[in-house]
Amino acid sequence: MMRVREVMTPNPVTVRPTDSLRTAVERMAQTGCRRLPVVEDCKLYGIITDRDVRLVMNSPLVMRERWQDDLLMDHTEIRACMTPDPICIRPDAPLKDAVDLLLAHKISGLPVVDTDCLVGIITVTDLLRALAQFLET
Repeated sequence: MMRVREVMTPNPVTVRPTDSLRTAVERMAQTGCRRLPVVEDCKLYGIITDRDVRLVMNSPLVMRERWQDDLLMDHTEIRACMTPDPICIRPDAPLKDAVDLLLAHKISGLPVVDTDCLVGIITVTDLLRALAQFLET
């Protein structure tokens, strides 16, 4: 039986709760990640996704100038718009449990936590990569 640790991405790129929204956006752009665990001293506090950023920045009810968007990006802390206490999985969990959680909650990534410390992330992309390798054998 395959385990989460065999498929997860270890040591993912992270941000801190007090980092600016701009920091999260820049890290997402640099790495191509659509979600970043929010971590301090290895403890997971939340997760921020590209969707969270869009919700903060693109309110159709508020018309803003570019400088106001820049101000918002620079002065909004990640903890203000992250999802706190995200659904997580342990590295020794069966891979099927990760798939079941992703499907049940309609999400595309799970932080992997071991003894309250973030050790990785498992995403739909990781699962598809594992499936492709399996199909090649």
